[in-house]
Amino acid sequence: MKICKECEIEKPMTEYYAHKEMADGHLNKCKSCVRHRVSINLKNNADYYKEYDKKRANLPHRVEARKTYLKTEAGKLARKKAHQNYKENYPLRKAAQIIVGNAIRDGKLKKQFCFICGKNAQAHHPDYLKPLDVMWLCVKHHNETHALTKGNSYAKPN
Repeated sequence: MKICKECEIEKPMTEYYAHKEMADGHLNKCKSCVRHRVSINLKNNADYYKEYDKKRANLPHRVEARKTYLKTEAGKLARKKAHQNYKENYPLRKAAQIIVGNAIRDGKLKKQFCFICGKNAQAHHPDYLKPLDVMWLCVKHHNETHALTKGNSYAKPN
């Protein structure tokens, strides 16, 4: 048993992270206090960690590792499972994407350039119940639009 330095509650040693530099081999703050402190830090510094993660993910050795992993059986299975989960979690979105793809293929809908910057564009659905009513946005502006409307059409349905 050990008393947490933060919450001052006596807890069993299993409630503390291992820390070889401490006298008893465990951190002096319990796991729940550490998790709480970390979650507050993440919320207060969200922009920093988002940028850090983005830079880290784009390091050459990490990009190469992802490409290599996707060629393995485990990588192929993970991609297939993620695709299946997407179809199950967002049926309206997936249906709208298929309808737009078929309409483009059949010549009923013409692919256009981003109406903001003029680059190659993707179809953005303001309303998935109207699959052919689309705005043409480049990847950057499409992502920005979804970031602004998070909780509306882009969010996972309840």
